[in-house]
Amino acid sequence: MSGDETRPSAAPVPDEPEEGVLFETPDIYGAYPRLSDDQLARLAERGRRRAVDAGDVLIREGERCETFYVVLSGSVAIVEGYGTPGERLLRVHGPGRFIGELGLLNGQVAFYTATVRDAGEVLALSMDQLRDLVTRDSILGDVVLRACLGRRALLVGQGAGFRIVGSRYSPDTRRLREFAARNRLPYRWIDLETDEEAEALLRRFEVGPEETPLVIWRDTTLLRNPSNAELARLIGLTPLPSGNGRGDLLIVGSGPAGLAAAVNAASEGLGTTVVEALATGGQAGMSSRIENLLGFPSGISGAELTERGVLQAGKFGARISVPAEAARLEPRDGHYAVGFTDGSEITARTVVLATGARYRRLHVPGVERLEGTSIHYSATVYEAQQCRADPVAVVGGGNSAGQAVLFLARYAPQVYLLVRGPSLEAHMSRYLIDQVERHPRVRVLLHTEMTEALGDKSLEAVDVVDHRTGEHRRLAVRSVFVFTGADPHTEWLSGTLALDPRGFVLTGAEAQAGSVPELWKGQGRECQTLETSLPGVFAAGDVRSGSVKRVASAVGEGAMSIHFVHRYLDHTAAPGGTDSSPHTRPKESAWLA
Repeated sequence: MSGDETRPSAAPVPDEPEEGVLFETPDIYGAYPRLSDDQLARLAERGRRRAVDAGDVLIREGERCETFYVVLSGSVAIVEGYGTPGERLLRVHGPGRFIGELGLLNGQVAFYTATVRDAGEVLALSMDQLRDLVTRDSILGDVVLRACLGRRALLVGQGAGFRIVGSRYSPDTRRLREFAARNRLPYRWIDLETDEEAEALLRRFEVGPEETPLVIWRDTTLLRNPSNAELARLIGLTPLPSGNGRGDLLIVGSGPAGLAAAVNAASEGLGTTVVEALATGGQAGMSSRIENLLGFPSGISGAELTERGVLQAGKFGARISVPAEAARLEPRDGHYAVGFTDGSEITARTVVLATGARYRRLHVPGVERLEGTSIHYSATVYEAQQCRADPVAVVGGGNSAGQAVLFLARYAPQVYLLVRGPSLEAHMSRYLIDQVERHPRVRVLLHTEMTEALGDKSLEAVDVVDHRTGEHRRLAVRSVFVFTGADPHTEWLSGTLALDPRGFVLTGAEAQAGSVPELWKGQGRECQTLETSLPGVFAAGDVRSGSVKRVASAVGEGAMSIHFVHRYLDHTAAPGGTDSSPHTRPKESAWLA
């Protein structure tokens, strides 16, 4: 599966003036809508009018924004690096437009500065006022959400945000780039090996190459080889809750199954926390276009589906913490304690495991030294932009490989799809097969397996063999994208839960068969359909043994798991006690459904 939808890689070019505002950025992909008079009137009922002068700063880069601004007259410029030698104008908004992007909705700090260009008047609403309005006006809410999602994608394509300075051969550089890409964070990579700007930055900040990778933001913040958690704190991702309260439900993993579980649990009144090791969305979050999901006839990108799920879960009070990698699970006093790699711990009455699966690595001579530079296990816009002049190869025959092929074919002049089997029909959906086979820049090689990656610091070619004829050949490709199936990330559960031979979590009757017989007799019931070998611990989505590895199936299992959570809580509640499953919905605390 691949990354976000294709977006312009440079700032939008100003079009003809609109409503008297010179150089106003034209609307692109619905990212810069002009609100209707009726929508402006409803916002004005709750907001406060405020006169502004040229040069006034409404939102400052690097700070959290807690105010929603609508331009009533005059204009507002969106600027990166405000007040620095590298200051760059990104866009201009005139009357009827609002200020903000995805970070405004999910509590991140701003990746830009909003400054008044032409004096006029703005309408200011607190985020609570905005949330109250959009929960009553779904049309306005959808306009704002779509615009914020589009603006984030454009920021990513423009290379706005923080800078990562590091070598393409550095594992830590690859780690930081992957974390940023998977979390859809705007950033620009400066390669220590080829970019002259890198050397100038090292001299400026008086650091040596051995101290890289660096994260630089606003020319005032410098992090030397930060951990993912340190980078997350810098840009405002939600950390693990302090202390060790006892919630109703802890969901481990935030792919489609985890997010569906969070939405259903929180909306039904359960105190819900979601933890994620790397990035929300899981593998689905990297897909450029999901076309077989019910309700989206024209398809939806994995990034948009993920952000909608995150905001929807937040609306009902679910807390999502990234990054937080689970390391152990143990029963404790009628609850379950989950420990994390940083030494912290969360205790909850029930647990839903939704950690999905991770792509298998390609074990072929020459691959290991090129991983992260020329060998990739996901296809995002960052890698694709490096393939504009060079042929690439995709290894795999499933839906993930098909989606990656179509995405990369937008950039690369030639895409080879290497498939070991005799056809695509065994593992790829028909709609993808039709598109792959018709694409003029895609060449499908069946019965074909990669045998060696050639090149020292970067890929120069790959050797492949046709198992049908025994013929060996060399393909001049500069990048390889691997989608050869996935394995569960369940090493931390070994010895705690019953797993199948491949490491997937057993549930239902199979889990009960793998448990101590007295366990379920003591429960006075059978193991529920999605319940694991530990009562009150459930599994949903790709991590579950026997599950259908599709987004729709994961969403369904995530939602269904909450039904079983309620049944467990009702069964274990002490008569007349206070520790029982609540049935009242909490105050809506974030965005919109």
